[in-house]
Amino acid sequence: MKNAIVVSKNLSNIKALLALLADEGFEDVVTAQTSEEATEYISANQIELIVINTPLQNETGLELAIHCACTTTASIMVIVQENKSDEVVQMMTSNGILIISKPINKHLFHHYLLFSECFKKRMKSVVSENNKLKNQVETIKLVNRAKLVLMQNLRMSESQAHHYIEKQAMNLRKSKHEIALRVLKTYEN
Repeated sequence: MKNAIVVSKNLSNIKALLALLADEGFEDVVTAQTSEEATEYISANQIELIVINTPLQNETGLELAIHCACTTTASIMVIVQENKSDEVVQMMTSNGILIISKPINKHLFHHYLLFSECFKKRMKSVVSENNKLKNQVETIKLVNRAKLVLMQNLRMSESQAHHYIEKQAMNLRKSKHEIALRVLKTYEN
């Protein structure tokens, strides 16, 4: 189920945006009228799409968009007055935020959503790859610590310690990460 949050101070704009999102298959859409309400909801929930209709009450809404870009993986669309869009585009696009100028064209809105979906899929792929690399780096650090412990406690050379961890992993059908943890648990206590 697609979910989103619409942030706007204007109730009639909220209704119009809810209708557009419903046409696009968004079934779970929450609304907020202030940046504070939106921030509270977004920090507690996993959101796919954040739509901010600027300006918000007592602020532009651009700060909220940048904050969300830095703290979530949600697609973010900021709707601005047509005469302000050129000013805002540079700042927002550098943060990965889509800008739509008012009045909203339904056909263009549909294409923005398609683009945002493509961007989100690519973002998930990058985040997944990043997490995979972080895990590999963590494993390398852990194995190096375990090799050092083996070298200090069992007087092995580095190649012997490396071979020992690899052989244990193969024989016990465990990952090098798990074997390194066992070595550290055994000798660091």
